[in-house]
Amino acid sequence: MNISDNKVTVPVPVQGTPEATGQLDDLLALMARLRTDCPWDKKQTNHSLIPYAIEEAYELGEAVQSEDDEDIKGELGDVLLQVVFHCQMYAEQGRFDMSDVISTLQEKLVRRHPHVFEAETLKDDAAVKVRWDEIKLEEQQAREARGKSKRRLDQVKAGSALMQAQDVQKQASKLGFDWEGIAGAVDKLDEEIAELKHELTDKSTAEVKANISEVEKELGDCMFALVNVARKLNLDAEAATLTCVHKFKSRFGYIETQLAAAGKQLEDSDITEMDALWEAAKQHERSS
Repeated sequence: MNISDNKVTVPVPVQGTPEATGQLDDLLALMARLRTDCPWDKKQTNHSLIPYAIEEAYELGEAVQSEDDEDIKGELGDVLLQVVFHCQMYAEQGRFDMSDVISTLQEKLVRRHPHVFEAETLKDDAAVKVRWDEIKLEEQQAREARGKSKRRLDQVKAGSALMQAQDVQKQASKLGFDWEGIAGAVDKLDEEIAELKHELTDKSTAEVKANISEVEKELGDCMFALVNVARKLNLDAEAATLTCVHKFKSRFGYIETQLAAAGKQLEDSDITEMDALWEAAKQHERSS
């Protein structure tokens, strides 16, 4: 079906049970079928899919690090699913379709590689990077000409909240909006923690839930302030948090292994036993 006004093509749903052909058109038809017949897929919006797109990008990163081809293929497919899913919904809205997305990408790749497709020559990767930035600036100027104004912090790239927080602070610091030393950042962290405690201390669960939006704001302020401390120490807040996540998973895995050796599952244990095993896991880390 074509939407003639915008020349957007909405894929026709596949009939029956499709085979895995490896062809993009067949994948688009499969996605169209899911949007027609799957209750979960039907209720999704472009905004509701945002967390899944972010999650899949991270899972792809982990798969690439694992060097497991089957995992990598699966995660690349999951990332592709997000692209196909979004394109299907935008096509349904008559805005654009997959061919528009591919054409836009092709034009960008050619435009950003004049040293490959034109007579322009660049001697090394450093020169390529300089030219790349120049072309991106030209693209931004074109966006501004279309009314898409750019402010100083718009250069912060999309990423996890921690990554964006650290980059925002870094860019603001370049413009003089920063403490001279770490003491100011630490004092700000203490201030934000005190404000969070004020929202939580001597309050019932019902009172906290009734004011949960304010609690969320204070919690965010604490995390933002903590990221600032990391930045002042020249530490990567994302890497530090991931280190903590991996450490937690390792220690919790130790608990599960020890319980299994005793013929028990996590559900059969209690917090006292698990806490004792947690301390044992810490000792095991130190001795290994």
